[in-house]
Amino acid sequence: MKKILFFLLLIFSLYAQAQPLVDLNAFKSNGAVVSIDQKRVTIKWPGGASAFSRVVLDLEKNQPLFYSIGEEENGRFVDIVKGLDPAFILRQGTRTLSPSSGSWDVFFDRVPNRPYTTELVRLDKSTASVHTIGASTVVKINKVNSRDFSGHIEITFYNGSPLFNIAAVIATDKDSTAILYDAGLVNKKALWKNVAWSDVKNTMLKMEPAAGTPSTDVEVKYRTVIGENATGSLAVFPAPHQYFYPLDEAFNLKFTWYGKNYLDLVPDFGIGIRQEPTGDRRFVPWFNAPPQTQQRLNFFCLASSKNAKATLELVKQFTNNDVFPQLAGHKRMATHFHNEFIMDVVLSGKPVPEKPEFVDVLKKHGLDIVKLAEFHGPGHPKGPDSIRLVELKALFDQTKRLSDSSFLLLPGEEANNFYGGHWLAFFPKPVYWIMSRKEQAPFETKDPQYGTVYRVGNKEEMLKLLEKEKGLAWVAHARTKASTGYPDKYKDEAFFKSDTYLGAAWKSIPADLSWPKLSERVLKLVDDMANWGHKKHAIAESDIFTITNQNEMYAHLNVIYLKMNKLPAYEQGWQSVLDAMRNGKFFVSTGEVLIPNFTINGKESGDVLKLSGAKKVNIDAALQWNFPMNFAEIVSGDGEKVYRERINLNHTTAFGKQKFSWPVDLTGKKWVRIEAWDIAANGAFTPMIWLE
Repeated sequence: MKKILFFLLLIFSLYAQAQPLVDLNAFKSNGAVVSIDQKRVTIKWPGGASAFSRVVLDLEKNQPLFYSIGEEENGRFVDIVKGLDPAFILRQGTRTLSPSSGSWDVFFDRVPNRPYTTELVRLDKSTASVHTIGASTVVKINKVNSRDFSGHIEITFYNGSPLFNIAAVIATDKDSTAILYDAGLVNKKALWKNVAWSDVKNTMLKMEPAAGTPSTDVEVKYRTVIGENATGSLAVFPAPHQYFYPLDEAFNLKFTWYGKNYLDLVPDFGIGIRQEPTGDRRFVPWFNAPPQTQQRLNFFCLASSKNAKATLELVKQFTNNDVFPQLAGHKRMATHFHNEFIMDVVLSGKPVPEKPEFVDVLKKHGLDIVKLAEFHGPGHPKGPDSIRLVELKALFDQTKRLSDSSFLLLPGEEANNFYGGHWLAFFPKPVYWIMSRKEQAPFETKDPQYGTVYRVGNKEEMLKLLEKEKGLAWVAHARTKASTGYPDKYKDEAFFKSDTYLGAAWKSIPADLSWPKLSERVLKLVDDMANWGHKKHAIAESDIFTITNQNEMYAHLNVIYLKMNKLPAYEQGWQSVLDAMRNGKFFVSTGEVLIPNFTINGKESGDVLKLSGAKKVNIDAALQWNFPMNFAEIVSGDGEKVYRERINLNHTTAFGKQKFSWPVDLTGKKWVRIEAWDIAANGAFTPMIWLE
């Protein structure tokens, strides 16, 4: 019996040794080259500018995973750095799941106020496989584990750029879980010559690490920390929007780190990205991690033979220097800001700055139009009349003063009365109105100082005001926050069916790292509204309070690209802005992906397309992007169901633009729209083309 057992063990051992350590069956030629030398895997891929980038991975258990990272220079490879290990720190807490708070769409949660764990994700190198996915090459390495999660490492190399992504792809069976992660690269051999970053004032700073340099959290601009050697630099940075779960404040919470013994979990010197677990100390929901979802704890690296400053310039190109880029025939608009400049500054007795910081910040991000949401807490929306009218006049005076021929600062409020839930009001000119009316008071009066003044006492009068003054309303943070259950609860009301009710506004709530795009909460709602039979739209909303140069604003912003050739003058009103919104002449973007064109048979978003005869048509679309694209999606509906057709765009490389023509069968459909998303979950989406 012992001999038989020994013989079986010997056969198993020989069989195991005979199995390839690296599986190359899924690797196909796409310009990248993969070679294996014992337990080292070399990946060379076209890094742009007719040069190759190279990473050598070491699968030996007691050796760092990244044997070397280098760039081709003058026809030969030069190592930028050797001996790095990836590090992932997972924070695991509990999610409050309640239908009254939106279930998995919850925002009103305070995860760090309950017990949570912080642990180092363990890497146990065993086998690996290499896969070709379009213009990228993916190396999967088994396996990683934490207390309740398990999975693998995934390293993706993108042809056309010295960019690669490192991810711990993990899942759990545990329900009601919320997570947060920090990550980085740890020096297991020589230290960097310098660690560098840009401070919030755009000044490049450096420090020279030593063996005992303690870990330090760093406030940076562009979310990037860089290791620099004599032969080049390596930038480490997160996805610009996906890594930042929703908060009310866009505070700069020191999102990078460097040093030794990070969190008492990473003994060696490293550089990386991080999150402050307490967030802005308001509502702090972290990331959703539902059972059996593949959560991607990931970060990007960019290798360069240049110094740190020049390497940061390469990184900044992926977000257009944190500026929403200009697009011919369009104006860039952002909405829903609770900066409270009127109550906190103008009417507080403080000196009123000629050029307020918040206006400077918004202009620096490339915005042409900004709609405020003042008096959200402070202020007197319901009166007394004498106070309310003074507050509105101050708002109108300041927005007029701070607008010019290239920038419109527009008044607006989050009204939150009469309709249910929270919603935004927007008029095409200054309108004096009070959100209450005594029983005997008239709806409309003439005031010698303010002109026409409205007093609104119910939803019917609110609708009447919007119709008379050609205003718009839409639900804020639909189906979550204080709008949980809305607009569903009032979808049969006259005010919702009215043309004055625009629809909803999109912000990435909730956050989930298993998704290849940002939140679908409002995208699902806009599809539902179309299937209800209403021509509604989803615009963009930021829903941010404080606005400063110190803040990490870009990560939390998204914009509406309105189809407009020029800005209206404040004094003449901004009806053209509301008309573009009402008519669906726009697309929404995080900034890195643009949709300059979306048409079917010459009809564009917001138009009605009459399909007579053949229902098989071509969707003509133009896309621009910075990160390589991942996919586009054609979304349509028939009044009951929603249909999605994914168009694979993984053949694309960084910094491109292309026109597409996608055949689609629209038989039985009543509307259609498109989305486009890149490999960092940045994206853009259009309103509907309505079908008859």
